[in-house]
Amino acid sequence: MHDLKAIRETPEAFDLALARRRLEPRSALVLELDSQRRAVQTELNDLQARRNEASKRIGQVKKEGGDAQALVDEVAGIKATMAALEARLGDLDRDLDGHLMGLPNILDDGVPEGPDESANVEVRRWGTPRAFDFTARQHFEIGESLGGMDFEAAARLSGARFVVLKGQIARLERALGQFMLDLHITEHGYQEVQTPVLVRAPALQGTGQLPKFAEDLFRVEQDFFLIPTAEVTLTNLVAGQVLAATALPLRMTAFTQCFRSEAGAAGKDTRGMIRQHQFEKVEMVSIVHPDDSAAELDRMTACAEDVLKRLDLPYRVMALCAGDVGFSARQTYDLEVWLPGQDRYREISSCSNTGDFQARRMNGRFKVEGEKGTRFVHTLNGSGVAVGRCLVAVLENYQNADGTVSVPEALRGYMGGLERLGG
Repeated sequence: MHDLKAIRETPEAFDLALARRRLEPRSALVLELDSQRRAVQTELNDLQARRNEASKRIGQVKKEGGDAQALVDEVAGIKATMAALEARLGDLDRDLDGHLMGLPNILDDGVPEGPDESANVEVRRWGTPRAFDFTARQHFEIGESLGGMDFEAAARLSGARFVVLKGQIARLERALGQFMLDLHITEHGYQEVQTPVLVRAPALQGTGQLPKFAEDLFRVEQDFFLIPTAEVTLTNLVAGQVLAATALPLRMTAFTQCFRSEAGAAGKDTRGMIRQHQFEKVEMVSIVHPDDSAAELDRMTACAEDVLKRLDLPYRVMALCAGDVGFSARQTYDLEVWLPGQDRYREISSCSNTGDFQARRMNGRFKVEGEKGTRFVHTLNGSGVAVGRCLVAVLENYQNADGTVSVPEALRGYMGGLERLGG
């Protein structure tokens, strides 16, 4: 959600900010609706004052033995007019909120210009891709040959974009999630939180998935939605709350199932585990003071990088350009892990600073003791990391010529000391 006061004061700046996202100017429409709403509200306030005055006068006239019928009729007329104006105000509020809800966040000044992912900027890279003396296979070839990855069985159960994991590979995925969670809790200062995976619409409105991206969500009975990421539940823990400034920062992490319809992904990554309807992810969310959010984004990105470093997986960090930053974010860094089977880097984590955009939508605030009023918190979210994609990266980077897969040292304690899959 956007600061309406700021749009009133600097409409040109607002339109320029939208232009960075290839959007047409919207300030004129927003301000016209705002002007109409404020005019109706002023008229309502004036009528309320007159109704109160007339009602008070009715009692005085009757007390003096006079005829108050004209005043009674006036009050009745005022009530009827106010009812119509309140309905009009409700319509204007919904229209204004609808327009503001549909507009993306204002980008940070440091976001590179560009129309799409081709203009993303590499910030740094870590690790050297392994040189294979055999032809590296893709993860689904490795998983199927080991008997631990069954796409046909999943298709019989649920259709396309699902997988059944078995045996050592299923255990390896579980080990990855536990490893990530333990690392964030014990070394990175995040608090572990278990949240529901079913939420109602207001939670998704708060983080920006609704109303614009409804087609990407799975909606179930009784107006519940399956979460596309634990960002939704973790961030909304402060919805409608006023936190003490001394309680900030809040850093939370959760290991959950996530569900996405992949509505716009027809034909993309149809084989394997890169793009699925159901997947596991370890999510990080930070709730911070506005002055600290830029530094927190760097910190969160470093926490996600640490996962890949501990697993010795080569990766690069990309600063997303204006045309590729997500709807709710003001600035985003993607981590892309090297996949030798595909001979390319692929996204495995996305860390974003949303500023006060989500906080305004969900009314999450903080208060400094001794100061008047409250301020909106800043929220950040990041994958720490996508567990299924990390499984893909481990299988491809640790594959051996004999068809086995070495277990990264960081995971062997979670695997009962197992050093090799299929050995």
